[in-house]
Amino acid sequence: MSTILDRFLDTNIQDLKDRGLYNEIDPLESANGPVITIGGKKLLNLSSNNYLGLATDERLIEAAREALEKYGVGAGAVRTINGTLNLHVQLEEAIARFKGTEDAISFQSGFNCNMAAISAVMDKNDAILSDTLNHASIIDGCRLSKAKIITYEHSDMDDLRKKAKEATESGKYNKVMVITDGVFSMDGDIAKLPEIVEIAKEFDLITYVDDAHGSGVTGDGAGTVKHFGLQKEIDFQIGTLSKAIGVVGGYVAGKRKLIQWLKVRSRPFLFSTAVTPADAAASRKAIEILTDSKELVEKLWDNGRYLKEGLKKLGFDVGNSETPITPCIVGDEKLTQTFSQRLYEEGVYAKAIVFPTVPRGTGRVRNMPTAAHTKEMLDEVIAIYEKVGKELNLI
Repeated sequence: MSTILDRFLDTNIQDLKDRGLYNEIDPLESANGPVITIGGKKLLNLSSNNYLGLATDERLIEAAREALEKYGVGAGAVRTINGTLNLHVQLEEAIARFKGTEDAISFQSGFNCNMAAISAVMDKNDAILSDTLNHASIIDGCRLSKAKIITYEHSDMDDLRKKAKEATESGKYNKVMVITDGVFSMDGDIAKLPEIVEIAKEFDLITYVDDAHGSGVTGDGAGTVKHFGLQKEIDFQIGTLSKAIGVVGGYVAGKRKLIQWLKVRSRPFLFSTAVTPADAAASRKAIEILTDSKELVEKLWDNGRYLKEGLKKLGFDVGNSETPITPCIVGDEKLTQTFSQRLYEEGVYAKAIVFPTVPRGTGRVRNMPTAAHTKEMLDEVIAIYEKVGKELNLI
């Protein structure tokens, strides 16, 4: 190894450890369900994005098995050569129906969606108005486009209107886009989409919503855009197939001509092999389940309310979450890491979330109750939180 690289890595890894910012990865020895096994230890799992428990649902497993036996383990090519199976087409048709749009396009991941879609439409002659708490994939997608990035304060509609006015009236840009998460994953709050749409109409902005943490959760499962009844007003609906849907992949839903453009201009679609047949089939089955029944979504919200109320009653700061996402905000990064480790020792797996995932000084343990948790499991979680919280003088 280069001596320069060696010194760089040693110095910076140690610095992260000293500041409580180094993340240890814990390989699971079980499925990612409500109870997981790590190092032979069974833990109540509150760190998974498997909101509806579909990652281990037998119906999805069977759909994946059938696709695996018929089509094999891989798609074999990029979508534009001969990697598009009828399973991909069926999945995209199901997504469009689910999201209430004319068409949809699937990608290998939700991260890929933002890398693909933003840069396919926006360029150096354009500007993007981006919420300060937008996900890293949005930030990277904006950077890749080379458009001028103008951040507005988190969910501050006065600041958005001011900056939209400045950008559109400056005459510097051909197009201006406003981009936001639908549900902000670290705090659980919901974007003010009706107000954003109103501002977008006033200044003719392109509207872009990344609903990775809203799809399958809000709007009876169909997402935050559906929650507000704005399917005809939002230009780009971005979602993931790896969270509530329980599989892997992502998608963009919108007007047919937009999807046609993305199929010929979005680079991950053009240059990366399609998602596997098993993933496509399982994702379609999950969407079918959500279309036919709201039972899992209702159970998720019930469990979310139950855990949030229990932790608030103990005195934990759970922020302003409007969704089942339940952060316990600690602040200090080292204390946050200690809190997470003590929860682990007592039987709860809830990872510490620190900078750069959240701003400095806002470290938290983020809890993700799912539809697969029982009330008995959540009662045990709350009891452990009480014990550890008092021990560390957090409550």
